[in-house]
Amino acid sequence: MDRAELAPLIDHTVLGPETTIADVEAVLDDAADHGMNACIPPYALEHAADYAPDVTLATVIGFPHGQNAPDVKRREGVLAWKAGADELDVVLNVARVQAGQLEAVEAELAELVAAVPVPVKVIIETALLSDEEKRGACEAAREADAAMVKTSTGFADGGATVADVELMSEFLPVKASGGVGSYDEAIEMLEVGAERIGASSGVEILEGAPE
Repeated sequence: MDRAELAPLIDHTVLGPETTIADVEAVLDDAADHGMNACIPPYALEHAADYAPDVTLATVIGFPHGQNAPDVKRREGVLAWKAGADELDVVLNVARVQAGQLEAVEAELAELVAAVPVPVKVIIETALLSDEEKRGACEAAREADAAMVKTSTGFADGGATVADVELMSEFLPVKASGGVGSYDEAIEMLEVGAERIGASSGVEILEGAPE
């Protein structure tokens, strides 16, 4: 896969408590220059939409722990969409998944999906779940009409793995996020079922791709 084919599959990401507007602008510049998408904090959306109007903008909801009240997640998603988000990456409530409360998980996700006219990706935080729990989380996301499932926030102890991407791709398209830092690693994820890569090292990934 060459750079032109790979670039639109990458969500070039900057997230974290110390992310400044300057950090966001740098990611947007890279995304615009290389044809990538960008995943940025919600507070920077309005500025980003004006700064880089041609870049597809994703943002995060309920980040990073996913334990916000469902109404708060829904409202956060609506505000993010109105501020310029083209896609939403929402963290599901991992504790509810672990407790087997999948109907509540599905209902929460469905409420958000129904509230916005943009794709919703569901972050299931694979490092914290058993395979059985991962399947339950993915099934809840599918039943809620989510567009994708995503492996990780990057804030838990672990990221995307080949095994997890294979498992998750049985349910929905997968965004492999967390620890993908090279072209070879990105291609490995795509070959086993990922359809999107989330990474802070988007430029480095593309630099390893054939032109």
